[in-house]
Amino acid sequence: MKVAIMTDSNSGITQNEAKELGIRVIPMPFMIEGEEYYEDINLTQEQFYKLIENDANVCTSQPSIGLVTSIWDELLKEYDQVVYIPMSSGLSMSCATARQMALAHYKDKVFVVDNHRISITQKRSVLDAMKLANLGYDGSQIEEILLKNMHNSSIYILVDTLKYLCKGGRCSKGVYLMGSLLKIKPILQIHGEKLDTFKKTRTLENAKRIMIEQVKEDIKNFLSFDGRTDNIHIDVAYTKNEQEALKFAEEIKAEFKVNDVIVNPLSLSVSCHIGPGALAIGATKDTIIE
Repeated sequence: MKVAIMTDSNSGITQNEAKELGIRVIPMPFMIEGEEYYEDINLTQEQFYKLIENDANVCTSQPSIGLVTSIWDELLKEYDQVVYIPMSSGLSMSCATARQMALAHYKDKVFVVDNHRISITQKRSVLDAMKLANLGYDGSQIEEILLKNMHNSSIYILVDTLKYLCKGGRCSKGVYLMGSLLKIKPILQIHGEKLDTFKKTRTLENAKRIMIEQVKEDIKNFLSFDGRTDNIHIDVAYTKNEQEALKFAEEIKAEFKVNDVIVNPLSLSVSCHIGPGALAIGATKDTIIE
């Protein structure tokens, strides 16, 4: 079977990169000051940060199901099946909406994979799906394999300012004011479908050390019980601080003795809640094919 792979822009895969990979990427929509924008279509990273830093009113949304199904219909003219890997259902309703539509009207044709991934770990799922499709696995088999491996990843995100967490209702104004006064930088964790506060620190260097040490713990505790790192991908994401992210990637290469480190901007759907200056590390185990 010919199987098409599709994801959304929360994966960090740009429209240009999608063309190079031979996949489709749904752009995530935003309402900004009453106008609709689409990530990487008519809204660049630079435009987005300029808007939020000027306190523009930004609301995230989910892609219209009409847009999603129109792309499925287009792909099914050329392919036998479609595997769609959207952002985690725990962070957006777009996954559940697409899954309901696929089960009702595209049974055995479209497989919506709810494997609770986002950003760089979601991108790794897309790359795994591509590899599986090239090996001859059909849509149902690819979905089953990705779901079996769904918890084999973790992400830690250093937030530079509490301002945007406060605006989004994720912390109180009092916490924001006190945190700003004390220069507290929270580290958030995404494992599975939840975004939670992991630890708090005051300096970038300390935060990077905390995140690196926690990834080591994750490798030991559930990603690779034998302590191997050759089957672990460790990647970096960022918001408006690419140079710091590239520096962090070099530190990770030296720390974990790895060469293949993806460095991507965080998706704007995440960035609007945490603001500029964030730095993230993600660890993903190679997909186990049984």
